[in-house]
Amino acid sequence: MIETRPLSRRRFLGTASTIGVAGLLGTATTATALPSHSTRVLPINWSRLGSYPASDPAGSRISAVLAGSARYLIGPWYAATYTRYLPDGYIDLKGTDERAVRLPAMAAVAAATALATGTYDARTLSAANATVRTRNVIRTLSARHGANNADPTTSWGGGWQTALWAYYTALAGWLLWDALDAACRQHLAAMLVWEADRLTTGDGVHLIGRSGEQLYMTRRDGTVVTPGDSKAEEDSWSAAALSLAAVMMPHHRNAGRWKRRNVELLLAAAARPADLGDRRRINGIRLSTWLRGTNIADDGTLQNHNRLHPLYMVSFDQSLYQGFVFGLANRAAPRAALHNIRQTYAALVSKQFPLPDGTTTAIYRAGSPEIYYPEGNDWGTHFPFYFANFDLLVSLTGQDRGIHPPAAEWERLHSDAQLALMSRFTDGRTYGANGENTYYGREHRIGVMAGQSFLTLFLARNSRGNRLRWS
Repeated sequence: MIETRPLSRRRFLGTASTIGVAGLLGTATTATALPSHSTRVLPINWSRLGSYPASDPAGSRISAVLAGSARYLIGPWYAATYTRYLPDGYIDLKGTDERAVRLPAMAAVAAATALATGTYDARTLSAANATVRTRNVIRTLSARHGANNADPTTSWGGGWQTALWAYYTALAGWLLWDALDAACRQHLAAMLVWEADRLTTGDGVHLIGRSGEQLYMTRRDGTVVTPGDSKAEEDSWSAAALSLAAVMMPHHRNAGRWKRRNVELLLAAAARPADLGDRRRINGIRLSTWLRGTNIADDGTLQNHNRLHPLYMVSFDQSLYQGFVFGLANRAAPRAALHNIRQTYAALVSKQFPLPDGTTTAIYRAGSPEIYYPEGNDWGTHFPFYFANFDLLVSLTGQDRGIHPPAAEWERLHSDAQLALMSRFTDGRTYGANGENTYYGREHRIGVMAGQSFLTLFLARNSRGNRLRWS
């Protein structure tokens, strides 16, 4: 694919961007009106956030993972995947499924974070050309969403996982807002509003509407609706889209509904049996009267893929990312995002499981980055950064109180193991043999986690003070 003329390098480390959009256009676009006031997006005010040099040990590790992953995804992976523009000026996504939409959206988050925070590694592709490529992904994904595209052969949206894809795309666009033209900005806003509004149609049992997808694995009366398949992950990624919509468009007429539904989904995601009798109110919701079921056990474990699955226990990272989403707008995130995180983390570090030799072990093995999977792992063998990412978030949000060793020690072990995997390659990738991680978006998962981890660090250790706040 022929690249357009490059831009000067951009670094958002406490100074406002002065980059225009003319040099970023992959092809000519048709001018459109700016969004109405109700969908007006409030850009990130980088000048108010200060800077974060990532010179502390955790910052050095996470920034290294992000820099390598972003370099690979927007470099070799992009070049091999997107080889032509279609007649309408957008890159060819080659489909509308998870592989075609989620993967580039995750890559865009990694690249946009690295570019926006000045951590991008330009040794093989300039920051200017990386910005062009990232923008191409953002503008294509948002234009192809059903809110902006009536062609059923190229349209995506309205599916089980599409709120997550919209969240990734919109987050990447928000991070590079100054580099986007009016049409792309309008498409992003329309896409996110459409997905967020869809999520507000559900109730205390159903995710969307009054039937179909459930909020809980187990109902209040003990009925197991989806055996071996916790709804925690789906609830938390759906909440992510709602949180981002509310933060990006606080003046939208539906912003209040998005905020309320966000809290509901956060609480449902981490609901455990003890919560069903708990009369506490969290962000205005009384647990004992609103919750209609549970997704995790009282000990903090959960089931997915018909097993007790540590990889899905750390999927609560999506809830904890709300700290940086709200922090980028200098707002406090809902306390509901922290609900039962400590219990789940304690289950990783402290809960003992029997071994065949009569001894016991925790999921986290003492002094080692090795992970014990009590009922096996159907995704592969190497996932250190999935856990390092969660360790970091737990540490930065103080959800490891009373747990020993603390989360910061586990982050070091798991991040070092991740960096060891990356050291095997020169292009920034993590994985070799498919058996290490069988997910086809395995490199993209590393990138999107690294991007969001780094943004959390950026807010927590900012030169102008910790911006991770919880209401």
